Amino acid sequence: MDGTTSAVGRTALATGAISPQQADLLGATLRPHWQAGALSQGDVLPQLWHWAAFPPTAAMEDIGPDGHPKLGGFLPDLGLGRRMWAGGSLRFLAPVHVGETLTRHSEIISLEHKQAGQTPMAVLTLRHRIDTPAGPAIGEDQTIVYLPIPDRYAPPKPAQAPESADFDETVTIDPVRLFRYSAVTFNGHRIHYDRSYATQVEHYPALVVHGPLQATLLIEAAARLAGRPPVTFRYRGVHPMFDTHPLRLIGTKSEDDTMILCTAASEGHIGTQATAGWS
Repeated sequence: MDGTTSAVGRTALATGAISPQQADLLGATLRPHWQAGALSQGDVLPQLWHWAAFPPTAAMEDIGPDGHPKLGGFLPDLGLGRRMWAGGSLRFLAPVHVGETLTRHSEIISLEHKQAGQTPMAVLTLRHRIDTPAGPAIGEDQTIVYLPIPDRYAPPKPAQAPESADFDETVTIDPVRLFRYSAVTFNGHRIHYDRSYATQVEHYPALVVHGPLQATLLIEAAARLAGRPPVTFRYRGVHPMFDTHPLRLIGTKSEDDTMILCTAASEGHIGTQATAGWS
């Protein structure tokens, strides 16, 4: 097991890009009535689509039982079987364009061991800087939570979605959308497409909707309502969402030039909370 102090300060460098073809794959997965070729080389890339630019290209023999690359390299092995992309925050400094080379500088800035009742957990924070040839474009903190795989599904206490909002849209969620998002982001985590693994090994009741997929749908809805992309975006997963129900996208404008956002299940409980800001 890696110690807390040995992991903090580790750095990694990656290069990538979103080609016009990848942009088409993302658009066809995320947006209704997508037309192939809607984004061309040099067009501004929609926000959070850069998450597909740095695929974790581990060889098959380096993949763990959950479908992720094995731990113990850049990300430490903490002896806990479940890891989740739990949230993050971003500041958009400059546009990213289709086809341009992106460079991601990453550093583990914190690793904290905690107890959730009787359950051990760890919270790791990654800090990314994404550069284009013109300079820094995105500053991003990403939170990863490590937990043991439970013997049964025990959902967190639900938080109810707001009863009124400036928008409340519904997105269809099914195994095809989940598989396509996994494929275009090269995310091998089996909870999103392998129902037997999700239900029998990690003991979820169904396939799990990606946190980054929920965040991307929310930021796109916020940008549509505001008529311009936000400058900052914070998000946090509070309850799993599954492929057994549609996904509600909910947003309310605030007087301080921000928008309070969330996804929600049909029953009304929140999945991901987010805040978009324009200053």
